[in-house]
Amino acid sequence: MPELAQWDSFYVIVGSAAGALIGLQFVVMTLIAQLPSRRIAEGSAAFGTPTVVYFSVTLLLSAVLRVPWPGFAAVAVVSFVIGLCGVGYSAIVLGRMRRQTAYRPDAEDWFYFAALPFAGYLLLAGSAAAIFFRMDLALFGIGAAALILLFTGIHNAWDTVTYHVFSRGDSTEDD
Repeated sequence: MPELAQWDSFYVIVGSAAGALIGLQFVVMTLIAQLPSRRIAEGSAAFGTPTVVYFSVTLLLSAVLRVPWPGFAAVAVVSFVIGLCGVGYSAIVLGRMRRQTAYRPDAEDWFYFAALPFAGYLLLAGSAAAIFFRMDLALFGIGAAALILLFTGIHNAWDTVTYHVFSRGDSTEDD
């Protein structure tokens, strides 16, 4: 499939970045774990786990698009399923963000942890479905979805780290 071959370097770079950032996120979370809090689990489920999922989906998507598929139908179906699962996962993250009490999200948090990933997953599902109609545009949509998830993960990882670094001295016994 020559259309996908033109995207080889893109997905090697994006997938490698996502894989490296997954490892870095685990290191950061290990360091943050030294700051005990009773509400850390609910905060992590709402803010830490989704970041690893965004990186993981980007890595998975990069691998899926590098597989030597016999035709486009399999690429479209797998990418579509990943997108739909992501849309569902976005709803779970939204619920976790609303229920958690460790941190009060502001507008930027709602955008980067809920709205933007939802849009990325929706773009992925829509682009995968569009492969059968406009492959050239669909492949750009899938690439854009991968970048949205990658850069969202980078932003959210940075946001999490800076929150913990700058709020370290603000913890109270209630935490």
